[in-house]
Amino acid sequence: MTIEQKLAQLKTLFSQMDQALIAYSGGIDSTLVAKIARDVLEDRALAITAVSPSLLPEELEDAKVQAAQIGITHELVETREMDNLNYTSNPINRCYFCKSELHDTLKPIALKQGYPYVVDGVNADDLQDYRPGIQAAKERGARSPLAEVGMSKMEVRQLSRHLGLPWWDKPAQPCLSSRFPYGEEITIAKLQRVGRAEVYLRKQGYNNLRVRSDGNTARIELPPEQIKAFVLATDLSQLVQIFQDYGFACVTLDLEGYRSGKLNRVLSQQS
Repeated sequence: MTIEQKLAQLKTLFSQMDQALIAYSGGIDSTLVAKIARDVLEDRALAITAVSPSLLPEELEDAKVQAAQIGITHELVETREMDNLNYTSNPINRCYFCKSELHDTLKPIALKQGYPYVVDGVNADDLQDYRPGIQAAKERGARSPLAEVGMSKMEVRQLSRHLGLPWWDKPAQPCLSSRFPYGEEITIAKLQRVGRAEVYLRKQGYNNLRVRSDGNTARIELPPEQIKAFVLATDLSQLVQIFQDYGFACVTLDLEGYRSGKLNRVLSQQS
């Protein structure tokens, strides 16, 4: 099936909904969902972004700009997953408690304002990974239009480009809590230092990266083909000092390079 055919299916889905509230993070998936919902439903589509310490301020600003560009009504709501020990203790199903908080916050808003559906940006590829948050969303009646039509992450980018969205190649940016190994407590201070470190590296021109936190050690992950150039071009002593100013004691570079979902390897090792 072509992306044009899947686009037609998505439009049909939204026309059948009549009204929809979009759980909108500003990532490429939820932004595509918001764009199509706005095109089909016009002012009967509402995008809401959850604001919490696990969302970079820069990502929030991107979400605002993108929502304005596609013309969808955009609102912000605060979520309080950091108040839940089931979340901050960082168990392997941490995302379940995050998405539970998100949808327990959005569903009453949707009901109060007359939106029969809450939809998210889960795509078909997400269903193949370990994503306990998807279960939490389904339990609360959320729908995932991209997954429903079988749209992969690559197709999301292709369709976004086809529709003229300038952020079609935007790197994936999951919540900052994904930077910590399971079992390490998550705190606001830790989230902030990871976030500041990643923003610093992006300003140096490295967009597709992660700064993983392991205790007081920062582990930088870059695409493998960029590692050599990074080492040659970077003042390493200055980098270490900057990261130490952020609150890290040590800074390391992952020689394997960036791999999405790397922290989930421990799950397969335990099974």
